[in-house]
Amino acid sequence: MSVKLSKSVIGWLAVSMLLGGMAQAVTIQHWNSAQGARVYFVEAHANPIVDLRVEFDAGNRREDPAKPGVSDMTASLLDAGTARRSEEQLREALADTASSLSAFAELEGAGVTLRTLARPAVREQAVALAADVLAHPAFPAAILEREKARTIENLRQEENDAGFLAQRELTRQMYPQHPYGINARVSAASLKSITRADLLAFWRSHYQPRYAVVSIVGDLSRAEAERLAEELLAGLANRPGSLPAIPPVALPPAGKTVKLTHPGTQTHMALGMPVITRDDPDYFPLLVGNYALGGGGFDARLMKEVRDKRGLTYGVSSNFSPYQRAGEFGIGLSTRNDQAATALKVTRDTLRQFIEEGPSAAELEQAKANIIGGFPLRFDSNGKLLGYLGVIGLYQLPLTFLDDYVKHVAAVTPDQVRDAWRRRIHPEQMATVIVGPNS
Repeated sequence: MSVKLSKSVIGWLAVSMLLGGMAQAVTIQHWNSAQGARVYFVEAHANPIVDLRVEFDAGNRREDPAKPGVSDMTASLLDAGTARRSEEQLREALADTASSLSAFAELEGAGVTLRTLARPAVREQAVALAADVLAHPAFPAAILEREKARTIENLRQEENDAGFLAQRELTRQMYPQHPYGINARVSAASLKSITRADLLAFWRSHYQPRYAVVSIVGDLSRAEAERLAEELLAGLANRPGSLPAIPPVALPPAGKTVKLTHPGTQTHMALGMPVITRDDPDYFPLLVGNYALGGGGFDARLMKEVRDKRGLTYGVSSNFSPYQRAGEFGIGLSTRNDQAATALKVTRDTLRQFIEEGPSAAELEQAKANIIGGFPLRFDSNGKLLGYLGVIGLYQLPLTFLDDYVKHVAAVTPDQVRDAWRRRIHPEQMATVIVGPNS
């Protein structure tokens, strides 16, 4: 005999199994290093691998507004050689240990990631190489010129893309005077002006142990992880002074509409406003609501209204980007040039209706079931889990964040979504950027 279960029962069962199965899914250990770095560690003995990430308060938001691009350039040259090894020697040494090291720079942080074998002799060699990269970067002048030329060429190519232009201008509009908007002002001229002295000054000011978050996932013990964290940062020093606090984001009373002329058969549109922080009390009602509005792909209301019912676009989506200060709520789409005005109106009308009415019971159920069902896949590997440890460390979230995530999503009600969206999302304050031949 077969029994057909309703969607609500299936959703309830999925939630129940995940809540039970994830109760102790991830045990995160945390301590501070001798020099003040915050360290986060998860033992994972399934594979003989160790993944680690060292992130400093050295992201794009820390750049001098007069010289945007320094954060990215500093990170990109960390592995371009040290005082002890040339770029080629460093690559050969990493290859000899079968390890991979890469640098990154994002809005709020920058640093390096390392993957190495867990065998102590190999691991220690790889960690020593990473420590050398962090503590003794050479920033060779010739390689700096090479990277500047490469970055300028990449920027010129990106500036041929209407979607890139729309998002860049939207960031400028949302954060006109705020550090979160500095990176959107990178230009060929600003990149050309960057000197080796700029990189050294930025590294000295920001690559300090007290500004570091060390994340470790892998096949080693707590004692071994403690030694590893100390060895990674041993060559760095804390210097006098401190970094300034990141200021709150000022929200304009009315959002501007900016039109940029760009050739092509499609008009690209981006709408947005600063809204959400990592520790936002409305985090989960906003998150779940966004899945129903525009984050859920073909299941989302924006896709149904703008694409399915009216054929105005191939794709439209919305997203939240939570940061220490108010991060973006954004909507993006493209459409035929002759349909741009109609597509924008339908998008705005759909957003206003969603804010006023909130999600239907079916939309909310589907959103929660999909978020919960897909959540374990977000950290089903050491590398993915490493990224979450970095987020937990950077924003000093509770160690139970991953275990509690599903519970918070499951507890969201239609009234909570409606209330949060009415209070926090204001269409009249959203900037709008339109990029196309008729703009």
